[in-house]
Amino acid sequence: MCGTCGCGTDGNGPIILKPGEHKHMHSHNEHHHHDGHSHSHHDHSHEHKHKVLEIEQDILQNNQVLAARNRGYFEAKNIFALNLVSSPGSGKTSLLERTLADLKDEIPFYVIEGDQQTLNDANRIDALDIPVIQINTGKGCHLESDMVYDAVKKLEMQNDSILMIENVGNLVCPSMFDLGESKRVVIISTTEGEDKPIKYPDMFHTSDICIINKIDLLPYVNIDVNKLKNYALQVNPNLQFFEVSATTGDGMEAWYKWLKSKKQKAKSLKPHIKFKR
Repeated sequence: MCGTCGCGTDGNGPIILKPGEHKHMHSHNEHHHHDGHSHSHHDHSHEHKHKVLEIEQDILQNNQVLAARNRGYFEAKNIFALNLVSSPGSGKTSLLERTLADLKDEIPFYVIEGDQQTLNDANRIDALDIPVIQINTGKGCHLESDMVYDAVKKLEMQNDSILMIENVGNLVCPSMFDLGESKRVVIISTTEGEDKPIKYPDMFHTSDICIINKIDLLPYVNIDVNKLKNYALQVNPNLQFFEVSATTGDGMEAWYKWLKSKKQKAKSLKPHIKFKR
């Protein structure tokens, strides 16, 4: 998986599933027997710091190359791809559900769901009759561009559509991995505290949009939204904000207007290119 952030692999790669499919896991025990002798494998390597940095650089560089491949495919088919990132519990899936339910008759959507385990989120999207693929990363804490590429092949997306990529809930590692998206959207809820942007600056620095969710809870939580925005702008002066409640629908219209404008702009500016994998 990834040596960059320490999220290793348990011997199995990411599992990419459509709702209703079953995953087949193969167990790799640490304890082995060879020639009648039983022993366990342990990591006895002591890598020098420069070697670790070289490995990290190689991983990120390879991801960038594959992200460029994804981006070229999206541009060729006029697909507007959004990478949705947040900490767990921000309401990311609820925001996505509401967006899809309200706009699916106007815009063709496709969804990639990223989680370490379960098909729970993919099943929620599938219930809306939206084409969706679930990526289970196992011990991995983020999506990578090759995973997105494999998921996209299964989605068979049409031209002039929007792809929503819901990344694994994590404000650290996903910031390092470009997926080939058109825009990165960081979602923060009013229950998380106003200092998140300066505690996790890389994520806010690499994002284009910041959605502040759960504004219906403002009367009940101790948070200064203006201070949150100021902190975020210190990290990234170009961030664009939307204040919404995925539960009540407050503020969602401005978010929808932005989505429609980006979709329309992409459709009007880019010529269709026949592109086959």
